[in-house]
Amino acid sequence: MSRIVLPAMAGLSFVSQWALGSPLSSGFLSSLPGLLDISAREATISSSCGTSGQASCHNTTSVSNLCCFEAPGGLLLQTQFWDTSPSTGPSDSWTIHGLWPDNCDGTFSENCDSSRNQNDITSLLQDAGADSTLDFMKEFWVDINGNDESFWAHEWNTHGTCYSTLRPTCLPSGSPDGTDAVAFFQTVVKLFKTLPTFTFLQNQGITPSSSKTFTLSQLENALTAEAGVKPALTCSGSNLNAISWYFNLKGSIIDGQFVPINSPESSSCPSSGIKYPLKSGSSSTSTGTSSTPTSTGTPGSLPSKATVHAIRSSGSTTGGLLSLGTWSTQTLATYTLSGTASSFTMTSSKGSCGVSSGKFACGSGVTSTTFSAISSGSNLLLASGGSTTFSSDGVPSGSTVFDVFSGSSHSQGYTLSIVGS
Repeated sequence: MSRIVLPAMAGLSFVSQWALGSPLSSGFLSSLPGLLDISAREATISSSCGTSGQASCHNTTSVSNLCCFEAPGGLLLQTQFWDTSPSTGPSDSWTIHGLWPDNCDGTFSENCDSSRNQNDITSLLQDAGADSTLDFMKEFWVDINGNDESFWAHEWNTHGTCYSTLRPTCLPSGSPDGTDAVAFFQTVVKLFKTLPTFTFLQNQGITPSSSKTFTLSQLENALTAEAGVKPALTCSGSNLNAISWYFNLKGSIIDGQFVPINSPESSSCPSSGIKYPLKSGSSSTSTGTSSTPTSTGTPGSLPSKATVHAIRSSGSTTGGLLSLGTWSTQTLATYTLSGTASSFTMTSSKGSCGVSSGKFACGSGVTSTTFSAISSGSNLLLASGGSTTFSSDGVPSGSTVFDVFSGSSHSQGYTLSIVGS
């Protein structure tokens, strides 16, 4: 992707600020439970920098400790793709491009330290015990040509080696070789989880379509309403295909406080007639958020990969299942289904899925349950013990999630629709 030189950053105001692991606001923080969960499982790296210092690009005096102050690349871009030809990633999520450290004046450096290049990111993360980060990357950080490993290596070698706060001398004493790269990938994944672009647009009534078009103002206003800051959108012709979210940073890239800012770059899309195309396997053709999702494939057939959506008694869809098996309105998990519609097992990135004492859950310690799928109109409904009824103690919104129970013994009832991805 080409890079654009940006204007000087003086005079930018802070819209909000938050740290990886310290929720301070809604909007950008709608997915923080997942972020905190991944931190608890595998975060073993600490910068000891704190977040009380000056934000990058906003210092008024020279800063000597560049282990705790990102410079010169203090303008951070979290970039995402919406790939449709061919499609990459889940049909209801954008995918990761990278996290780039541009200079405060809009210039940038690349390939800053070839001695720290990595070419086997999978082994690096596995050896570091960062398996959940790797699992997430396999689903949400994917290359359009199928060369994920090369893509990940490129992002680290080209951009990651340019972070001053990730220099080996800034890491805890005794850190193994490659710890800097492990910290980079963990941070990129954590940050991406707080930026559910698909959900942001969906919450404002904008979903992929084979026929609808949108104005640039519609898209930008929708994203600003959800996140509190305006990102930069990129189009290929009239097709929406990329987005950049901008930040300054207080502290280290490892565990610092990201300060979201309005994009200093103008979107490259036309002012109107913008298409938000469907990914392969998508079924939505409207801009509403209340329509019932339609399963892909032959009615009654079982997809091998799917998201699970919650359909309430009114017929409206309200979120669906996360990877732990909880009900949420955040970006849904992709499940692997093994078997046939009459008898199959489910797994998520967390592990096997099952129902125990009436509670649905997924994880490494969960005993797998055999489920079935029952056709109902255009939907393929998940059934446990032959019943398609599930219930919870409340309706999720924002970062609030609820446990899922089989049957109707809890106050909020719904069915779960299997939507192929």
